[in-house]
Amino acid sequence: MKLYDFELAANAQRVRVFLAEKGLEVPIEQLNVRDDDQFAEPFSSMNPFHCVPFLQLDDGTVIAESMSICRYLEELHPEPALFGRTAEERAVIDMWLRRFELDGFIPMLHAVRNHVPMFAGRVVPGTRTDLPQLPEMVTRGKEMMEIFLGRVEPHMAQNEFVAGPEFTVADITGFFTVRMTVPMEMDLATSYPAVAAWFAKVSARPAFQV
Repeated sequence: MKLYDFELAANAQRVRVFLAEKGLEVPIEQLNVRDDDQFAEPFSSMNPFHCVPFLQLDDGTVIAESMSICRYLEELHPEPALFGRTAEERAVIDMWLRRFELDGFIPMLHAVRNHVPMFAGRVVPGTRTDLPQLPEMVTRGKEMMEIFLGRVEPHMAQNEFVAGPEFTVADITGFFTVRMTVPMEMDLATSYPAVAAWFAKVSARPAFQV
């Protein structure tokens, strides 16, 4: 198998952190998405959504979503169990994954892409378009994140990690969701101290130094 990656992309970093937490190594080929490598062949045919990361298996099968890649690797290497061991653990972890992705990651992704100048012309991931950056999407994304963090704060005040007492894949997605508050200059420490403390603790893990 081979992982196609761009080291600066948040979703690619999610997979690399997962690999590091698992103690796994896979062959990696870097695609410079800023130079549009992902639109060239054979990569465009391999992954028509033109996003990184994507994993090509030995039989040619391509898995092109970060959490799907992680689930596949978990099936091959179940320990340490980052998706849970029991039906209850797996359901709770998946619940928090969906909450962070739908209520936090996606709104903030669009806020960042409509705010940071280097994403001009690339506001939709995996595209080269003339769609303009919209300040309204920045405002709404930050508003949605504030609502989400307000819900997460009391939970994090009572739990060591996102899905309970153990580190899981939900913490990986949570980290990259909360990290997007930095370029948006959101005051995490003052408004959400429990989230900020969790974020600092996760940031210090060796796997996050990749």
